Parts: sequence; C-alpha cells; structure tokens
Amino acid sequence: MIDEGYIKFKSNWKKTLPLEFSGFKKLNHFRDEMYQLHLIGAYDNGIGFGNISIRKKNSNQFYISGSATGNFSILDNSHYSLVTNISIKDNLLDCMGSIIASSESMSHAVIYKNCPWVNGVIHIHSLALWQKLLYKIPTTSKNIRYGTPEMALAIIELLENEDTLKQKIFAMAGHEEGIFVFGNDLKSAKETLLKHLGVES
Repeated sequence: MIDEGYIKFKSNWKKTLPLEFSGFKKLNHFRDEMYQLHLIGAYDNGIGFGNISIRKKNSNQFYISGSATGNFSILDNSHYSLVTNISIKDNLLDCMGSIIASSESMSHAVIYKNCPWVNGVIHIHSLALWQKLLYKIPTTSKNIRYGTPEMALAIIELLENEDTLKQKIFAMAGHEEGIFVFGNDLKSAKETLLKHLGVES
C-alpha cells in the first residue's frame, strides 16, 4: 500500500485568503510541467502525489503546493501555502494560506534551511526512475517514512555529503517512487530531473 498524502506533522495553520506572491507564475509554470509529465498528480484512488516549492526571497520560508492538490490539473493561488517555520524536535510546522501545506513540507524545509543557495525544490513520483536510481544516487534508509522528523534528519545527513550537493537529487528508499531534486532555481532543478529521465528540456 502506498503511504502517500497523509500529513504526519502537527500544524499551526493560519487560514487566510489565497496568497498573492511575486513567484506565483514561475512556481505554477513548473508545477504544470511536472503534472503534464505525470510526475505530480494523483493515483486512481484519488490520493495525490508530488509537490513543488519556491523560496520566499531572503528567508527560509517557502511557498509550496498544498495538500491533496495533485488531484487538480490546473492550480491557482488558492492551492499554495506559505511555510513560515518548522520544529523537527516537536514535529511541528507553521503555515498560512487558504490550504494547508503539503505533507512533504518538512522535507522541503530542511533543504532550504541547510542549503542557502537553493531556491527551488521538486518532489516527484516515478516508479521507473525510482527503481533505476535507488542507491545509485544518494538515498535515505528504507526504514524511514516520508513526512516524518526522521526523514527530515535523514535528508539533513544526506545534505552534509558533497556528492548530494553535487548531484542535486536524492531518492527515498522508504517512500516508494519518491525522488527529490533541488537547485538554485526551479529551472535548474527541472533540468536535473529531465537529465535522469532522459527527456530533452
């Protein structure tokens, strides 16, 4: 059974009107591309998978696609949330917007916090690519589930390795199909992903 779509962190969600932010068009453009490639979407049972985020300028806060938005082919501002803070120790995440942040938000958060040069993060699902790359690229333990403090700590450990920073991609052995890519912007993150998929950008 695919353990996907369920939020495992405690949240302080401040529900607001849809967020207006300068990076919306760019973020939504790359989300559209991932959706069209079936790397973000929803399974037949309606459970969504994959998410995408962009750093808020000059901060560790970031805008991310909201929970269960994989079911929608087209998103608007109401489908994005701003993550303002996390506490791994307390398994707590603060966010705001008209929708709660994605279940993978804590994983995105530690990438931004530990890599100040990263401005875009994409989490996709692809069984074929996951099987191809598992343990051939930096990979988290198969005993660690997505969206947990343990996963956040495992990602931090990966990010302390120069190889992870060079490759800008890692797989999650305990989260079937799950792969993360990151870069100094979403364009470069997408290019890293497409290179591994063997798709022309």
